[in-house]
Amino acid sequence: MDEHLGYEKHSPNGDGSGNSRNGYNKKALKTELGETEIRIPRDRNGEFDPHLIAKYQTKTDDLENRIIAMYAKGMSNRDIEDHLRDIYGVEASASLISRITDKIMPAVVEWQARPLDSIYPIVFLDGIIFKVRQDSKVINKCIYSVLGINMDGHKDILGIWISENESASFWLSVCNELKNRGVNDILIICRDNLGGFSSAIETVFPKSEQQLCVIHQIRNSTKYISYKDIKLVIADLKLVYGATTLDEAEYRLEEFHEKWGKKYPQISKSWYANWAELTTYFKYPEEIRRLIYTTNTVEGFHRMLRKYTKTKTIYPSDEAVKKSVCLAIQEVTKKWSMPVRDWGIIIGQLMIFFEDRFKGHNVS
Repeated sequence: MDEHLGYEKHSPNGDGSGNSRNGYNKKALKTELGETEIRIPRDRNGEFDPHLIAKYQTKTDDLENRIIAMYAKGMSNRDIEDHLRDIYGVEASASLISRITDKIMPAVVEWQARPLDSIYPIVFLDGIIFKVRQDSKVINKCIYSVLGINMDGHKDILGIWISENESASFWLSVCNELKNRGVNDILIICRDNLGGFSSAIETVFPKSEQQLCVIHQIRNSTKYISYKDIKLVIADLKLVYGATTLDEAEYRLEEFHEKWGKKYPQISKSWYANWAELTTYFKYPEEIRRLIYTTNTVEGFHRMLRKYTKTKTIYPSDEAVKKSVCLAIQEVTKKWSMPVRDWGIIIGQLMIFFEDRFKGHNVS
C-alpha cells in the first residue's frame, strides 16, 4: 500500500494526494498449513491491487504445487482430498483438485511439441493400456511411448500418443510429428509387431533398421502351445534367438520347424514371416544385441509408469490420461541421470556401422 499511494502510513505527504488508506477487507486463505484469515488493505479510490495474494486468490501457490506433486506421485483425487483435510485442515473437493491439476495441460502440450535432436542412435516403441470412459462406456485405450537414446546414451521420452487402434495412418502421423520436431535420422528402431508401423517407418525414415522384439515374438508364440509343451518349445526357440550367428539361427529355425511344424504350424509361420526384422541384431556385437533384441528398455519405463498410475483405475477422458502420464513421466525420468550400460562401446560400434550417417553430428 505504501508503494501504491507513494507515502507511508500517517505521513503528511499524503495530504491532498487524492487517495488514502480506507481500512481492510477480510479474506479466508487456504494454505499448506491450513486455512487462515488475512486482512487486505484497501484505498478510497478502490485502485489497490495486491501482488503477494491476488485480489480474487483464495489459495496459496504452495498448496496448488503440493496438490500437483501428490497427483504426480499417483494419488487419486479422493486420496488428495482426504490428505488435505487430515493433514492441513483444508477442504478441497475432488472437482477443485481436478481443476488445479488441469493447469499443467499447457505444459503437457508444450512438452509434446518441444524440439528434438536431429539423430537418435536407438529408439524403442511400445504401448501401455489404460481404461478410459468414453460415450458412457469404459474402453481400453493404448498410450504409445517413444523412448529414444540420444548421442550421449541418455534415455528420453520423445512423446506419447493415445489411440484405440493401430493403423498405418496413425503411425505415419507419429513418424511425421517426430520428423517435424527435428528428428532427421534414427539408426535402429526396436518395436513390437504393431500394425502399419513398418510401412510408416519406411516412408518417413527409410534408412532406419527395424528390430522386432524377440520377447514379444516368443510371448505371441506361446499362445498356441499346450501347457505340457511350453517349456520344451521355449527351450528350442531359445536355440534360435540365442544363436551366435545368423546362419546358425536359420539352421536352428529349420530344426524347430521339423520338430514342431506339424503340431504348431502357426509358430513357424509367424517366425518365417517376421524373420528379416527379428534377426537385425545378429549383425552387431554382444553389447548392442543385448540392448536392441527386446523392447525391455521401454517396458521397464512402463512398469515404473504403472507404479504411479495404478490407483487411477478408470480415467474420465483422454486429457486425464495424458495429464496423469505426463506427471508420472516427470517422476520417472528424474532417475535417468546415467547413460545406458556399455554406451561407450555401443556408440563406438555404431559409428563404425553407420559412419556416413554420423557426419555432421557431434558425439560426446
